[in-house]
Amino acid sequence: MDTNQLHASLIDKEVIPQLKFAHEDVITDKLEKVKRLHDLKWAAVLGNGYHGKVNILFQTEDGDVKRVETTVWAYDQDFVTLKSGTSMPIRCILSIEHI
Repeated sequence: MDTNQLHASLIDKEVIPQLKFAHEDVITDKLEKVKRLHDLKWAAVLGNGYHGKVNILFQTEDGDVKRVETTVWAYDQDFVTLKSGTSMPIRCILSIEHI
């Protein structure tokens, strides 16, 4: 578990629609963005095939780092859809880790 994750507040996925996200991507490194998409693909396979959960570490518009434990159902170029239909922008995601 990295330092950011230790300080991230755990929230319920139902709170995500009430949060605001910056328009800029929280990741600037091109390779890290590729890794994030790879991790999202893996999380969707895990979620759909095995109902496995992941930790998603993300940042809100005001700079707060939060964590949600959830199942990833789908993703596209801009958004990820979590269990129960909640979605969030990919640009706010710092990391995805298996629980």
